[in-house]
Amino acid sequence: MHNTKYHKAGSAADAASLLSGADDGTVLAGGQTLIPTMKARLAAPSDLVDVSCASDMRGISVSGNTVTIGAAMTHAEVAGSSEVRAICPAICDLASNIGDPAVRNRGTLGGSVANNDPAADYPAAMLALGATIKTNTRDIAADDFFTGMFDTALDEGEIITSVSFTAPSKGAYAKFPNPASRYAMCGVFVASTDAGVRVAVTGAGSDGVFRAGDMEAALGSDFSASALDGATVDAGDMLSDLHGDGVYRANLVKVMAKRAVTAAG
Repeated sequence: MHNTKYHKAGSAADAASLLSGADDGTVLAGGQTLIPTMKARLAAPSDLVDVSCASDMRGISVSGNTVTIGAAMTHAEVAGSSEVRAICPAICDLASNIGDPAVRNRGTLGGSVANNDPAADYPAAMLALGATIKTNTRDIAADDFFTGMFDTALDEGEIITSVSFTAPSKGAYAKFPNPASRYAMCGVFVASTDAGVRVAVTGAGSDGVFRAGDMEAALGSDFSASALDGATVDAGDMLSDLHGDGVYRANLVKVMAKRAVTAAG
């Protein structure tokens, strides 16, 4: 690893100030992606700004049907939240199946959302739930936040502080994990919201997380697994790699979507 300066931020504002004074600084949350990348010498930030204990990036609150989760909350903390499980068990189930215990106890919701790995779980949840991504400068709708593989609407130096969403009346996440990494080869989050049914897919799309419009339309009139029999998934839009080609992943999308609907129903 290259030499780097380490800073521990007490708040999002403190982190932003530290970043602005660095030559090439970056935020460190759980470090599950950044640290291996640095060890492989694929990244060499001049400064690491640790936000894992930033006071305004921690905590979980539920007010009515609105859930707010701090960006520095770990997957294990989200999975273990009785408040969240009482109103939106799907997000807890999703968090409980990320990686292994070591990853779940270090990795954070904010880090996952900001990195937008094409096989990560949280982006599908944020998109399906119509979440709002809150940063130190603004609020961004999930539909506008995820802009492509490993790409988001975040500006340089902008820091995610929390995410907020309205709990759906029905919701579930089904994932077909890679047996080694536990990343999603295909994950589908289905949510029945006040604005209609939303279906988001991760791990399968060639450009990262996406909404499945055909499935949303089918489930909007009949929220059942059988309603998806006629839905089409274009294999040409799917990721193709050593783990599975586009045709394989297109089939996985339908299978996982049906499982999610069954679990939600």
